[in-house]
Amino acid sequence: MKRTFAHTIIVAAAATVVTLPARGQNITQIANSDPLVITGAIGTQNTYYHSSKGSGYRSPLSNSVYLNLNISLYGFSMPFSVRYSNDNMAFSYPQLSFNLHPSYKNWQGHLGQSSMNFSSYVMDTSFDGVGLEYTSEKLRVGAFYGVLRKAISDDPNDIAPRSPQYKRLGWGFKVGYGSGGNFIDLYLLRAYDRERSLSDYWQQRIAPQENVVVGLNGGLSFNNTIGLTANIASSFFTLDTNAPRVEDEKYRRFDKVFDPKYTSLARLAGDVSLNFMLPGVNASVIYKMIQPDYTSFGVQYMSNNYQSLGVTAGATLFKRLALTGNFSYQSDNLSKRQLFTTKGYVYSANASTSIGSHFSVNLGYSGYLQDQADGTLAVTDSTRIRRAAGTFMITPTYNVESETFSHTVSLSGSYTRNKDHNKLSKGQSDVDATSVAAAYDFGVKPWDVNFTANYVYTNTKGFQSNYTNNIITFGASRAFFDSAMSLSAYVSYINNVMKGRYEQKNNSLAFDVSASYTLKKSHVFSASVGMSKYADVNISDDIEPLNSTDISASLNYVYTFTLLEMKKKAKKQKSNDM
Repeated sequence: MKRTFAHTIIVAAAATVVTLPARGQNITQIANSDPLVITGAIGTQNTYYHSSKGSGYRSPLSNSVYLNLNISLYGFSMPFSVRYSNDNMAFSYPQLSFNLHPSYKNWQGHLGQSSMNFSSYVMDTSFDGVGLEYTSEKLRVGAFYGVLRKAISDDPNDIAPRSPQYKRLGWGFKVGYGSGGNFIDLYLLRAYDRERSLSDYWQQRIAPQENVVVGLNGGLSFNNTIGLTANIASSFFTLDTNAPRVEDEKYRRFDKVFDPKYTSLARLAGDVSLNFMLPGVNASVIYKMIQPDYTSFGVQYMSNNYQSLGVTAGATLFKRLALTGNFSYQSDNLSKRQLFTTKGYVYSANASTSIGSHFSVNLGYSGYLQDQADGTLAVTDSTRIRRAAGTFMITPTYNVESETFSHTVSLSGSYTRNKDHNKLSKGQSDVDATSVAAAYDFGVKPWDVNFTANYVYTNTKGFQSNYTNNIITFGASRAFFDSAMSLSAYVSYINNVMKGRYEQKNNSLAFDVSASYTLKKSHVFSASVGMSKYADVNISDDIEPLNSTDISASLNYVYTFTLLEMKKKAKKQKSNDM
């Protein structure tokens, strides 16, 4: 069969609606798309709520009816929706954002709202424009041009004008060669603000900017045992393109790409990783540095002004015991201009194993130490920040399963200590937290029945405070008619006790029953009823009776349908021949 260009064209049409969210359309091939398909859904949602304390903050009765309609024309989708809710009518219409992604052999094109894979220090946002990529087994080449962000130029006399921003244009180029652990990639991004995209009022108050970023990402591998990777970038950006130009010749060698001004800055960012891979053992040493004020107009957000050095390691022993651990150090104030330097140490260790085919257990410890050193000022005991936090966790699980029954017992426990080592505030912000949980699941497979029981205990101790929480839950669920119908019921008891300057106690009891039924794969009925009995929080040693009640109920229905369907003749003929 002869392959044509039309067979590889890929189209996506994304639609957003005013009042209801809409997902982006799936990528489809124009040549294989149906001429016209109209599908939709109609449904109703009804809820009832009553509280013995009054319903001032919530409507006692809420009803809504909605209609969703989607028209698909040769792969282009246009969703419409209408919703009626408690005497309010809302109609949404599509605002189309067109995306075209033609491909042929190793070539991939982009038209409209698209994205391309660049270095994380260079670009991670989408663009609205055109792009082209070539990818083979080892060679990679790509380029794009488009809008990185739209202009916002609201009337300053509006009640709440949005923050103004220029329309930002950009183009980029990338080229790479290699595969596996041996590769090199070069990236270039140039972005700039268009002054005429804002009104004169905002132009006088907001400075236009421009940016050029060059990135390099590469790796070397030696016998698949030792690997070295590096990802670095250099950013040149101007805070105000209307500022005077720098006339020094040594700064004007690349003025056709970047026009240096007296508000221009140059910054570096990157990371280097050394990896060791042996049978059953692996380890990595990673260093990362991002200079103060590092900026790339292609990256939405990036922390800067810090460096970190970390070590991670993992091993598998006796084919059943997995061990992992890491330690990293981080500090800021690379410019040495902050009042103080903040240092941080992060460390963790984990072990997991299985005994037989039914029992497994996980152990873990993680900690963090925050410290402070001198900057432009010397650290004193009254200003020093020094805090340590550590968490220990254990989670054993036991599971037994047969053709008739299934049993799962899981336990978990954790203890966290957050301690302040400042001499002046020692103990005032310390927090100790203990948590214990137990769960049991029992299933009867021939009946499609499942029973659950859960218990959770938490205790948090702080400065002159002690909070305890107990939750007990029982539940059951069953499926009927080959899972077309399902029923479930749950009951929970909650007890809260707060001790400190005042003692506060509160109990609550909750019930919930729900059901759903699917008829002919198109009609879905669902209903639920819930009731909560609780007592007001009281400042006493006695627990008040459950004298307050909340009741809620819901009844929902949805019908999905195909209103019109014009299939391609080739598809119809194929289905008839089968």
